[in-house]
Amino acid sequence: MTFQISAKFRVDRNDFKLDVDLTLPGRGVTALFGHSGSGKTTCLRAMAGLERASDGYFALGEEVWQDESRGLFVPPHRRALGVVFQEASLFPHLSVRGNMEFGQKRTLTAATRFSLTEIAQLLGIDNLLDRSPSQLSGGERQRVAIARALLAAPKILLMDEPLAAVDLKRKLEILPYLERLHRELAIPIIYVSHAPDEVARLADHLVLLDAGKVVASGALNDVLSRIDLPGAFADDAGVVIEASVVEHEADDLTRLEFPGGAIFVSRCNEPLGAVLRCRIHARDVSLALTPQTGSSILNCVSAIVVDLAPTDTPGHVLVKLDVVGEPLLARITRRSAENLGIRPGLALRAQIKAVALLA
Repeated sequence: MTFQISAKFRVDRNDFKLDVDLTLPGRGVTALFGHSGSGKTTCLRAMAGLERASDGYFALGEEVWQDESRGLFVPPHRRALGVVFQEASLFPHLSVRGNMEFGQKRTLTAATRFSLTEIAQLLGIDNLLDRSPSQLSGGERQRVAIARALLAAPKILLMDEPLAAVDLKRKLEILPYLERLHRELAIPIIYVSHAPDEVARLADHLVLLDAGKVVASGALNDVLSRIDLPGAFADDAGVVIEASVVEHEADDLTRLEFPGGAIFVSRCNEPLGAVLRCRIHARDVSLALTPQTGSSILNCVSAIVVDLAPTDTPGHVLVKLDVVGEPLLARITRRSAENLGIRPGLALRAQIKAVALLA
């Protein structure tokens, strides 16, 4: 059964104000994204009940956990939620199994949602159950923290920058497991991050926060492809597409197809038919009025200009394109836009210099 998450909070501090009113999907990953100080963590803490907003409302479908207009506030320990912070904060005197069993003891319902064995296998920690936290890497500790949160049978999982405290190697170790949670668990995840790569890889829905207010909220690509928000993503402006593996070619390239055409990436090990997430940065897209020959760029698709807007980089513009219903962004110089006569409705060719596989 699908439901919506309603979150309305107003927090007024001397140096900061949070004022948000959100309706979020009850499935998939919603990312709260923004620069440091934008209000991401405060919003998440309010959802968890760790910070009580004077004017607050929070509900999962018909289950209301906060409604200040009625004086209703369910304390954090009575909410069926799991929270994962930057630091794993495992109990040092307990084994991995003991930490996970502590999560089971927090279960508020008679029936558990997952078994310890299932979660351990899902997160790849089934061979670590007898170890102490001091014997684990940073990535392993964070996976145990996620397992402990899930074993409390939460109806929602809140994650506050869970990869911020680990190095790049550990981050790359954890991300595939977060993707597995995304694919295999039905519970909604609210994921706080200031890292565009994490958001592009994991999120279905994106909430952009700035100075305590919601700047944008919607499906991932709908927000990423908005050209009125170039400052939010800066050099990371771009879109995410989903493409199917159709052929592994002899020259170590893999051919992918999406509604807008075919693109090539370095050979991957995914089977034919697999659907992959790909990220295309605006800086890696150039434009031409006619098909180009004698070029090293393999990925060229037909596109129609939707709109263009200035960027934070002097002398550049961001061009929004439609590729058979799929949005694409290109960042080009203002001079090039004038020379090519870029305007809404113009048909042209988009040349994609690089495609990054996200999963």
